[in-house]
Amino acid sequence: MARRKSAYLGTIEYIGPRPKKAPKRPNFLVGWVILLIAASGIYFIGKPLMLPIVKAQETVASTENTSLAIAELESAGDFGSRLGAAALARTQESVQYEDGYFQISYPNGDIPPDKGKAEDVIVRSYRALGIDLQQLVHEDMEDHFSDYPQIFGRRSADTNIDHRMTANLQRFFRRADAERTVMNPLGEPVPSHNSADYQPGDIVAWRLAGGDSHIGIVVPGPGAANGERWVVHNMGQGPQWENCLFNFKVTGHYRFQPDKTEVR
Repeated sequence: MARRKSAYLGTIEYIGPRPKKAPKRPNFLVGWVILLIAASGIYFIGKPLMLPIVKAQETVASTENTSLAIAELESAGDFGSRLGAAALARTQESVQYEDGYFQISYPNGDIPPDKGKAEDVIVRSYRALGIDLQQLVHEDMEDHFSDYPQIFGRRSADTNIDHRMTANLQRFFRRADAERTVMNPLGEPVPSHNSADYQPGDIVAWRLAGGDSHIGIVVPGPGAANGERWVVHNMGQGPQWENCLFNFKVTGHYRFQPDKTEVR
């Protein structure tokens, strides 16, 4: 007769510390994959939000954009581009707004270089190209004083201030056949309100909301806005490069290039 095995004989009891499992090696590849997926998600989600900021930086009148625009205009070589470059160079100068009367030398006289107003931007930009509006305006006013606005009741030309008045500059440019106009629906010649009609180096005059006259020089926009028409002007904060060509009522548009026009 076969003997029955005891159930207790098949069990071996281990007494001692519990065996430890071998530690798992960290999977660095999985970590990098997770980081890559997270970064991709942030990029695609954030890109639409960042794009306007990036585009805005590309069209800011920054020092870098100013230098690039000056170099590009100077390389073009034509008179208007060189005048636009000279105007942009004015924005790199620190100028305190000053519209007071100064006793200055003649010709090529100027008020202190750290002071100036809108008309001084025009005068100094032309002077950078060797053209002295102080002398040109004065000589024409001496010969044709009655054709100029009779400002402050004066009865003779004044080398200290005549070229520093928008009304006188406008009259001088008109007399020099530098005025640019288009015909309105009534058949009247008026300044264009189409930016395509304005070129770098053109002069534009405005009537401000308070009735004061103002003047500036047309230049390209910065960076990605290069195809736009901006202006360099001084409205109180020193020479500024701004997108405001049609922000005010345009009263005059001129293209005075002495190598092509003569005062009559």
